[in-house]
Amino acid sequence: MSDSGLSDPFPPLIQALHHQPLLVVLRAEQPLELVPRLTALAALGLRHVEIAWQNHPRWVAQCLELRHVFPQLRLGAASVCSLPALQMVQEAGLSFAMSPVLSPELWCEARRSGLALVPGVYTPSEVQQARALGCPAVKLFPASALGPHYWRQLRAPLGDLPFCIAAGGLRPADVLPWLDAGVEAVALGGGLDGPGGVECLRSLLGRLPPSPPASAPPGSPLHQRLH
Repeated sequence: MSDSGLSDPFPPLIQALHHQPLLVVLRAEQPLELVPRLTALAALGLRHVEIAWQNHPRWVAQCLELRHVFPQLRLGAASVCSLPALQMVQEAGLSFAMSPVLSPELWCEARRSGLALVPGVYTPSEVQQARALGCPAVKLFPASALGPHYWRQLRAPLGDLPFCIAAGGLRPADVLPWLDAGVEAVALGGGLDGPGGVECLRSLLGRLPPSPPASAPPGSPLHQRLH
């Protein structure tokens, strides 16, 4: 539960990502420009899409329209780094928000309002800080600079780790190696641009394994949030 008494938004998000451990990040100044790409992604059977936040006066209204047009998609926001951006995500009614940074201020506000905000981490110290804040899930960013075995190497010194979404500079060919190396989900963005991107994604979706259950010792706060 969040401090406001609202139901915890993380178990539904994590459960959905266990079922399909892949997200796609789309960027456009105006979200309605993404309709053709969202139509193609929905036809492939993709379920999780992040729409990059933009400081545009119609961003909220257009995201609301996309939610109406694509009810089969779990739409979230990417690149959320400020309280005004977080407020716009809430007004748009998006399912979750992703941030490239770890901000206690953003985390506390998101928890207060019942929004699943996944913060960005890069170093062991940031992972430890995220755990101290109570974050059930983190975004490893930019993952391409670290390599697929980085996350697993943190387990020995740090112990049980949060649910991890690897993001930043990854391509379709990177998804299965990263999942095999121990992260629970992968986000793709610019790596899908260019000819053949949709076909690569079609092939990838057919080979995706369900993500293994997140590990946490029984009785721990993380275990209690996820079970």
